[in-house]
Parts: sequence; structure tokens; C-alpha cells
Amino acid sequence: MHATLPLLESSSFPQIYRNRLEILQVNLGYLCNLSCTHCHVNAGPKRTELMTRSTIDQIIEFVRREQIKILDLTGGAPEMNPEFRYLVDIMRGDGVHIIDRCNLTILEQPGFEDLAAYLAQRDVEITASLPCYIGDNVDRQRGKGVFDASISALRRLNKLGYGRANSGLLLNLVFNPQGAVLPPPQQELAKDYRTHLRNEFDIEFNELFALTNMPIQRFGSTLVSQGQFDDYMALLKTSFRSENLDSVMCKTSLSVDWQGYVYDCDFNQMLGLALGAQTSGRVHLSQLYVEELEGNPITVRQHCYGCTAGQGSSCGGAINK
Repeated sequence: MHATLPLLESSSFPQIYRNRLEILQVNLGYLCNLSCTHCHVNAGPKRTELMTRSTIDQIIEFVRREQIKILDLTGGAPEMNPEFRYLVDIMRGDGVHIIDRCNLTILEQPGFEDLAAYLAQRDVEITASLPCYIGDNVDRQRGKGVFDASISALRRLNKLGYGRANSGLLLNLVFNPQGAVLPPPQQELAKDYRTHLRNEFDIEFNELFALTNMPIQRFGSTLVSQGQFDDYMALLKTSFRSENLDSVMCKTSLSVDWQGYVYDCDFNQMLGLALGAQTSGRVHLSQLYVEELEGNPITVRQHCYGCTAGQGSSCGGAINK
């Protein structure tokens, strides 16, 4: 796989600074049952990195000490970490809101048949990847049979109340472009998703998040192989909108890797870029206090244009909707 960090180092991206921390995003490991072409984590079935119980206990301690209200769980497939339910049970018991970034197909895998019901019983918000509502496009991007498994999982979630009006169970879908292009306008795309999924499959959901593909890891390497990396970076830079800077996710969230080290965002984690205020070495969550973060600079490189291009892109979808 081509390394993309050397291509991103020389950066003209403006310096930005942290606001008050609101969301702790925790990567429970890179193990996944899928190997999607747009994956910025390079996750897959052969990855062995998984957060241990002892590190999860440090996560719990940090959330309690700093009174974090939102815990955003990602991977890989976060549910494949054997300690996933241990973390969810304790944090929900503390009243912490949990977001599970789910690939949907995991709900259909042997050994995970009760997972959907488990998430519903604990009122876990699900943000699920469905990069298109057309089956062939999804299978081309994520693997053969993924679309059918995703539809089956969505029906299972709807039956439990997820995405249904007044149920309180939030089900959000995530769109990623098929290639080196920006996402279309999120609101218009959401209408198309809603109409197609409702008419064809009787599926409902709450929100659609349109995310820009980041030029790092697997997707970035593919761009290099196809000779499209420079053109895609030019697209991101020429589509830069300064008004998006105030709402990028790194200003209010913190990313934690499977070993407990902290980064300004999930993308910086994948590139190994240290927390912005640090000049040497990585910082472990056990050594960090929230009061030390606010006002500190955020580590930026060329890939940051991906979050500020066009309508903008964050873990909650478009910035300017």
C-alpha cells in the first residue's frame, strides 16, 4: 500500500484551535468483517489490533473524571471487540450517550444475531454505513453481497424501532462517494435515499450523513495507484470554504486509538500525527486532562481540506447543509 503522509506534509491549511471537548471518539480496533475501498482505517478481517479491557477501563475513568457526555465508538467494526458490551453497559449505566458506528453487515454475522436487540435495549444511537442506495454500487465499493446484508440488517433495526417516528432509537445512514469526487448536497441526497429505501424496501431512517472520502490509507493509496491523487487534492483545495473552519469536528472531539493514545481526529490517528499541542511523542489518555486542551492548536496537514471542501464533512455529515 502506498504511504500518503509524505504527500500531505507540505500544507497550506490554516491553523485552527480547539474549543471545549464534547465528544470522545474511541477506536476499539481495526478488526472488521469487511474491507471497503473507501476505508480510511485500512480495516479488515486480518487486522489484529483490539483495545484491551485495561485500556477500556482507562477510557471509562477518563469519561467519568472529565464528565464526557457523548462516547462515539468506531473501528473497524467496533462490535467485534470482545469488550464492546462491557464498555457500553458501564457507560450507559452512567448515562453517557453512545454512538455505534456500525457497518450493518455485522448484525447479520454468526455470533452477532442478538446485537441489534442489545443495542436497542440500551438506547444506543446507530450511525450506519450505506454508501449508496443502489445495490451494485454498494457491492462494488464494499464487497459482493454487502448490500443485501445491509438491507436485511436495516429491516431488523426498523422492526426494533430504530429509525421509526417517536421511538427514540436513532438510526443514521452514511454516504461516501464512489470515487475521487465530492459528495452531492446532503439534503437533496437524503430525500433520494428516503424515497428509494421506503418505496423499495419499506426502510426508514433518521438522518443521512454525506462524508467526503479522505486521501489517506486505503483510499489514498488507490488514488496514487490510479494516478488521481494530485487531481483529487486539487479538487479539495479549490473547493475549500473558510466558513467551514468553525465547525470541523476536531474542534470539539478527541480521537483515541486502540492502545489509548489520543489524536486531534480519527484521520490524524490513521496518519500517526501527534496531538497538536505536543512537540514530541504521543500522549496517552491516562495522562490527559480536558482543561489542557481548550485553545490548543490542532495538527493540520493537506488532508484537512477534505473536511472543509464544498459543504464540509464531519462525523455528523455535511457542515453547511
